[in-house]
Amino acid sequence: MLSVAEAFARVLATARPLPPETVPLPQAAGRILAETLTADRDFPPFDRVAMDGIAVAHAAWAAGQTAFVVEHTQYAGAPPRPLRNPLAAVEVMTGAVLPPGADVVVRYEDIVLADNCATMQIPPPAAPGANVHRQAADRRRGDVLLRPGTRLGPAELAVAATVGAAEIAVVRAARVAVVSTGDELVGINETPLPHQIRRSNAYALQALFAQAGADGSLFHLTDDVDALRRGLTNILGAGFDAVVLSGAVSKGRADHLPGLLRELHVQEIFHEVNQRPGKPLWFGARAEGPVVFGLPGNPVSTFLTACRYVRPWLRAVQQPAAAEASAATPETPLPAMLTVDIHFKPQLTHFVPVRLTVDAEGRRLATPLRVGGSGDLAALLGADAFLELPPEPPVFAAGGVWPAWGL
Repeated sequence: MLSVAEAFARVLATARPLPPETVPLPQAAGRILAETLTADRDFPPFDRVAMDGIAVAHAAWAAGQTAFVVEHTQYAGAPPRPLRNPLAAVEVMTGAVLPPGADVVVRYEDIVLADNCATMQIPPPAAPGANVHRQAADRRRGDVLLRPGTRLGPAELAVAATVGAAEIAVVRAARVAVVSTGDELVGINETPLPHQIRRSNAYALQALFAQAGADGSLFHLTDDVDALRRGLTNILGAGFDAVVLSGAVSKGRADHLPGLLRELHVQEIFHEVNQRPGKPLWFGARAEGPVVFGLPGNPVSTFLTACRYVRPWLRAVQQPAAAEASAATPETPLPAMLTVDIHFKPQLTHFVPVRLTVDAEGRRLATPLRVGGSGDLAALLGADAFLELPPEPPVFAAGGVWPAWGL
């Protein structure tokens, strides 16, 4: 049986970068950049007034002059008008071009302005440039601002907008078929009979994949073999990048998926991983088609294995082929310290839902949650990560540090 590390390596080995597409800037939020964005001009593009007040020549102020007649006012967005008299001043607003001939800005708070004359209330600075945001102080024209592989958040979109990127190349969002299976499942708007439950795994997976930037389409298939075959045939040929199945991959009489997938020319890459929950995990790929994840059907198993295997695959395929080292990298777990002892006898990798906190010393602490088995969906409500504990002796002591995968 494969170890978790071996199974994960085989999953990532199938990850191929998706092609880029060009979208309007407002639609690029949360997407992965597929091009390099450079500054089309200096940042800022001119000597910029950084405070409301007056602009004067530093030399006159340093020579002892303290009263300056105001020649005119320079507003933000207006073409620059020079300071004609080096012994005078220009009233200036934040964001305006610094008037040529002036080289220092004095705040309103530091002057008395009356009868069109400004009187200084502070001594002059040692050098010109006070309250002036110099041209190219932040970036120069041609500087690289954003690299391929960067996830586009609010700050990145603002930078793209300021360089005129009305349209932007991003990696195409992964298309995922999220398929629940089982006769015991009914729709969320239905009233289940005593032997039925409402479908929930599919919605959890769709939301999880959306957080990873993928588009999930929901399907449900019954346990009837012919219906499964027809449904899978249609889904496998529908152009999805990945098909994620929930349930029917174990060894029960109704667990038909492994055999059907082989029949439909999906090559099995592995079936069963040395882990709990999620031991029956199935993974394969179809030539010129999607990869297929067969997740166990119990909710906790479904969700944790999707976090451990499917989400990293989605993030890997949504990285540009030529993403540079400084760009975003596929997710990795963070170290966290156990707060209590854990007793776990089976020689399996153990996924443990935990709540993370930070103590006064800045250490990330992981407190295990009480989970009533793989079907205890409500137990995940208090979890924000799960620890990955290796197959070792049966006691994991408090104070030990282990990798924590975010939920």
